[in-house]
Amino acid sequence: MFNLNDTIVAIATPPGEGAIGIIRLSGSDAITITNTLFAGKDLTKQQSHTLHFGKIKDGDKIIDEVVVSLYKGPKSYTGEDVTEISCHGSDYVLEQVLNLCIEHGARMAQPGEFTLRAFLKGKLDLTQAEAVADLIASQSGAAHKAAIHNLRGGFSEDLKEMREQLIQFSALIELELDFSQEDVEFADRTKFYELIQRLTIATQQLLDSFRLGNVIKNGVSVAIIGRPNAGKSTLLNALLNEERAIVSDIAGTTRDTIEEVLNINGLLFRLIDTAGIREHSTDVIELQGIERSVAAMNKADVVVYLFDLVESQKSKVESERVLEQKGTFEAAGIKYLLVGNKVDDIDINEAMETFKPIAKDVLFISAKNKENIHQLKDALYDLVTEGKVKQEGTIITNARHYSALQEVLTSLHDIKTGLDNDISSDLIALDIRTCLYALGEITGEVTTEDKLDYIFSKFCIGK
Repeated sequence: MFNLNDTIVAIATPPGEGAIGIIRLSGSDAITITNTLFAGKDLTKQQSHTLHFGKIKDGDKIIDEVVVSLYKGPKSYTGEDVTEISCHGSDYVLEQVLNLCIEHGARMAQPGEFTLRAFLKGKLDLTQAEAVADLIASQSGAAHKAAIHNLRGGFSEDLKEMREQLIQFSALIELELDFSQEDVEFADRTKFYELIQRLTIATQQLLDSFRLGNVIKNGVSVAIIGRPNAGKSTLLNALLNEERAIVSDIAGTTRDTIEEVLNINGLLFRLIDTAGIREHSTDVIELQGIERSVAAMNKADVVVYLFDLVESQKSKVESERVLEQKGTFEAAGIKYLLVGNKVDDIDINEAMETFKPIAKDVLFISAKNKENIHQLKDALYDLVTEGKVKQEGTIITNARHYSALQEVLTSLHDIKTGLDNDISSDLIALDIRTCLYALGEITGEVTTEDKLDYIFSKFCIGK
């Protein structure tokens, strides 16, 4: 993957029929190879960042009418000469053009190799390169926003500022080592201590954002649980605004988990409708469904506990079960919402009195009439984001970044401990180098071939 002397080619658009399909080439011979196939203007004599209409020909045979985009290095995505051949979106046509490019000297690109070349040529740092993949994979507004922020260098700037401040003091500490016999201090220990405190707080904030970042990137799993006939399937249908799940008055209608995706304010929520949980079922299939419901609840990021308000008013046992369930969630550290259904069939004041100790924690809805469904969506969103998703700034979504930042935090703690205990400059310098190394790993200033292979192998071919 590190051979930068050849020219690579790949189809840059997804497989399947479409109006347009794009073949991308990058390398020293990209323009020459394209020009050999192109019947139109002489591309070798054209200016960069121009479009040219013509035909792709195999000898006398016309393959397609195309538009060629011309980008001359270093002012291109990869920093090399780049051409993009926009064909009609036929798989056959694209394969024909691709094979012609290979026949005339191009090599099939590896996954992520275009972006790898951009990184190696200094067009992007590693966090920006990874943001390209995140942007391609983004399925929601929040994921798109986080990826764009990183692609534009927002995270890189945060790290660059941290690194530069640390390097300044590192240089002074290293200078002290050169004058170790003189017993002098060039680095103001008070200012250095303050810097370490600021960097520790900034690093911890980035680490704390990873939980939200993981939600933004991967979505939130929400298990809707409750007893049979509480209205779980009706609620799923109301949230999705379509008849996705079968609704029946017969207890145990839902035998298996049903999963659907809902977008709330730019975040993806994976809603899981589960089989009703009851203690004395003898139906083997229903029992298997109940087991899966419990498993879904244990794996979910959020649990919506739905209960029947009518039954709760009829039976004290039912209302006590809700209180018991609330305690179970809190003891297990599970994020939850208590949702009372069928508010249209009861007196709301009596319901409030029944659940007086926890009334403020209960959201009263009617799944059948879609009453307060928007409030439920807002409650789900607020529970997960805690109001932080709209904030400006960096949100960590990458596990590699999180791991490296943990190393940064550990190194900063080691430096602080060294300053507290007045240890020698050479040991402090060692801890600073460790911290700088961890910061450099994130942006790619410090990296290895194996690590780059792993990162870029997860990209799509053509990017």
